[in-house]
Amino acid sequence: MTYATTVIIGAGQAGLAMSYELTALGIDHVILERGNIANSWRKDRWDSLRLLTPNWQTRMPGGAYTGPDANGFSHKDDFAMRLQSYADMHSLPVHTGIEVQSVTLGPFGYRVHTNTGHFDCRHVVVASGACARPAVPKLADCLPRNLPSFTTFDYKRPSDLPDGGVLVVGGSATGLQLARELQRSGRQVVLSVGEHVRVPRRYRGRDISWWLDTTGLMDRGYREVDDLARVRRTPSLQLAAGHETLDLNALQAEGVQVVGRLSAIRDRHALFSGALRNHCDLGDLKLGRLLDHFDNWAAKHGSERDLPRAQRPVPTQLPDAPRLTLDLSSGEVSSVLWATGYRTDHSFLNLPVFDRRGRLEHDGGIVTAAPGVYVMGLPFMRRRKSTFIDGVGADARDLAKDMTMQLSGAIAA
Repeated sequence: MTYATTVIIGAGQAGLAMSYELTALGIDHVILERGNIANSWRKDRWDSLRLLTPNWQTRMPGGAYTGPDANGFSHKDDFAMRLQSYADMHSLPVHTGIEVQSVTLGPFGYRVHTNTGHFDCRHVVVASGACARPAVPKLADCLPRNLPSFTTFDYKRPSDLPDGGVLVVGGSATGLQLARELQRSGRQVVLSVGEHVRVPRRYRGRDISWWLDTTGLMDRGYREVDDLARVRRTPSLQLAAGHETLDLNALQAEGVQVVGRLSAIRDRHALFSGALRNHCDLGDLKLGRLLDHFDNWAAKHGSERDLPRAQRPVPTQLPDAPRLTLDLSSGEVSSVLWATGYRTDHSFLNLPVFDRRGRLEHDGGIVTAAPGVYVMGLPFMRRRKSTFIDGVGADARDLAKDMTMQLSGAIAA
């Protein structure tokens, strides 16, 4: 048995940020990581992946980017190495190769059971991330048995898929990036798109990340929104690394065939929703509102003279009658790639902390049903940027402050 005041589960950016803040406060702790530091970046992403945010925005507490390419976009492996260097530089207490099997009540608060023994602690910080597993809809079970399907964890490069066309399901950042990569590899891609968030890569001479950061949208708090559950379900931005916009117009220009949301699979046929135009119109409407907000901010803050004139993206172009079916036995596609998002995996928490749907209940990362348990890195957890590299530092400071207050109360008692 080993005791630490706090056990952090996961050594990605969220876990390391929390460790940095606890170190600064003098709270003893350990970080348990099933693989190596930044394991998900190294093992669970496709080969060509680059960060969607520019290097200047990969700000960790006490570790801002200082390299020569502030406006570039790091490859995932380079960022993983930076996280390793960050942990080494700050002497963070990471224990690798330790897999957490369960968390239960213990004599000091909680007991963390692992493949190498157990840790007793007062506090647990779950920093295993929002992308622990691919989210695949149940209708995947209806695919013909002889049609291979892959998740974004399975896929590393185009050669992983059999020759022939590919049905990519999912119209957010991952789906668009992989659809383009597969189309450029010589495969004909059919991309199934539902609700999505369209943004330009650059607007008025500045990267979209600059606008979101400078106007304060990414700092908006979870108590400032009317429908938090809906906001937390909002799809990721349609973005790709680099300085060019990747949207449905760009993909169609490269030959990708865009269809509506995959609504059913029957008799070896994929059936697509007829609401594609509605989804695209809604995406364009929200895009216009966002750019209006940027323009209004620029006018209010006297930045008009420093920015080029506004040039809005053209509306999403679609065929007059997008196809509604695809015969999965015709040979038109030889595989399906599910880019339908990710989900958390908190199944190791053997504590009464889940709602009726099995989701972890928390108030801004504080798990109220289990005092002393915290979570990091979830969508709009405390701020809009909670799942961003740039957002983990502020969240970690808030939770570390709460932890300090709890410890102070325990000492006073």
